[in-house]
Amino acid sequence: MTHPGHAGRVLALDLGSRTIGLAVSDETRTIAQPLRTIERQAEGHRRDLAALREIVRDLEVTLVVVGLPLKLDGEPGVQARKAAAFADMVRDRLHVPVTLFDERLTTFEAEEALAEYGLDRRERKRRVDAVAASLILRGFLDAARVAPA
Repeated sequence: MTHPGHAGRVLALDLGSRTIGLAVSDETRTIAQPLRTIERQAEGHRRDLAALREIVRDLEVTLVVVGLPLKLDGEPGVQARKAAAFADMVRDRLHVPVTLFDERLTTFEAEEALAEYGLDRRERKRRVDAVAASLILRGFLDAARVAPA
């Protein structure tokens, strides 16, 4: 249960074709940290949603942020429409508020950051989606702090 004065944890999702990168905030929505990745299931979203339901429950998540992969010109493409549809599914099936947040270039930024740490290509590939999710979450938290109340 969230404590009085706390906004509750935010879970960010970076949707890939094979994995979903996860990042979570602290209860005060100050810190964003990579959590892990979920291997996506080929037979549909049932197992993806079950894994997310467990995480939302266990971490007492009060908001889910789904990365919206807009094209560089800011227009939505096929992947953005898929992300919006997945966000709708999460909202409907997990009964938690969901918002979309522009994620342009976050995977590139995550790969660059991991390369700076000297991780080999295989290790970077394993961690990139969770780090990208943490960049989405950091951007969302920063924007929420400067937005008028």
